[in-house]
Amino acid sequence: MKKLFTTLAIIASLLAIIFAILPISNLAIIPSILALVFGLLAFYFSRKTGQVKKIIQFTFLLTIMALAITTYKALFIKTEVADTQELKATESQSKEEALEELEDLEIDDIEIDAPELEDIEL
Repeated sequence: MKKLFTTLAIIASLLAIIFAILPISNLAIIPSILALVFGLLAFYFSRKTGQVKKIIQFTFLLTIMALAITTYKALFIKTEVADTQELKATESQSKEEALEELEDLEIDDIEIDAPELEDIEL
């Protein structure tokens, strides 16, 4: 049980760190809570046997770092939505230019020479 919870705590804390660094840092709370729960269970089972491993303490450290990064991003970094009207205008302009280019193209009848079936050897 101790190995299972230790492994789950490591995986959850690594996911929490990854989510905390990415722009979706609000999602880091879920794996952080899971990492804390799994870490506490692993710590409890390791205390029963009398062998507390450093890896459990390392998972707590990673989880605390992920929570600190998430909290910092939530408090100090503002997410601003840009004006999409300019983007829509350039998109419609590029569509019009593409249509004009297609209208200017003259496509002649293209003949494709296909090999005859008799020439193909199997």
